[in-house]
Amino acid sequence: MAEVLEVIDKGACTGAHPVPLLFLHGGCHAAWCWNEHFLDYFAGQGFRAVAPSYRGHGNSGLDKPLGKCTIADYLQDVRRVIADLDTMPVLIGHSTGGFIIQKHFEDGDAPAAVLMASAPPQGILRGAVRVWRNHPWLAMRNNAVGNNHAIFNTPRMAREHLFSPQTPEQIVVDCAARVERDSTRAVFLDMAFRLPKPVAVTAPVLVLGGVDDGTIANFEVHATARAFGTTAELFPGMGHNMMLEPGWQDVADRIKDWLGEHGL
Repeated sequence: MAEVLEVIDKGACTGAHPVPLLFLHGGCHAAWCWNEHFLDYFAGQGFRAVAPSYRGHGNSGLDKPLGKCTIADYLQDVRRVIADLDTMPVLIGHSTGGFIIQKHFEDGDAPAAVLMASAPPQGILRGAVRVWRNHPWLAMRNNAVGNNHAIFNTPRMAREHLFSPQTPEQIVVDCAARVERDSTRAVFLDMAFRLPKPVAVTAPVLVLGGVDDGTIANFEVHATARAFGTTAELFPGMGHNMMLEPGWQDVADRIKDWLGEHGL
């Protein structure tokens, strides 16, 4: 029996915006990260805004040990949610969610996609090396025991990897308290070695990043954009968690305007 997935669903499709938006979270997060601001914002703009939590995340169930879950499992979860929607949605993915969208495009389609601080097509091996170089003992210990969220779950580490220096401390503290364990097989092994296959994607793709991102380097955001034949847009003063920082509405406004440019 398939596990029950948490799905937060707000707003409704309208004549102006007949296509739903499906928001895909990053590693060690869940649907809650979109529910802080983005879901209400887009619902208020006349969109149906939907955010699932992958199996073993948030309030979603789990039918096997978390450590055995793969990116393919998470993609299967996403496609289950898509199948329950009346219309193929625009896919909006953050970090690992962006990587899942790239895997979806190998044999699937979408009206459009937005990749926010996405893991690049080349994978996260370089990013993992950066963590190992800066925090060798933490990385060694926590990978050994599957405690991979420890690079995010204190205010100091959350600020380093997820937020800009300008982000108010309470936002950082709150996020650090909510991050959770993830599957190392999915968010490290798969995202380092089971890379997306380059395909000709005809759907428009918007690639966004934060200048002060401590997880995905700016050159990796540009690499993602090149893979989709577009140009990256980088937001000054923003870190990795672009949907939670004080400038989140600038990001949401850009996505809304871009969707409008494409008749969505």
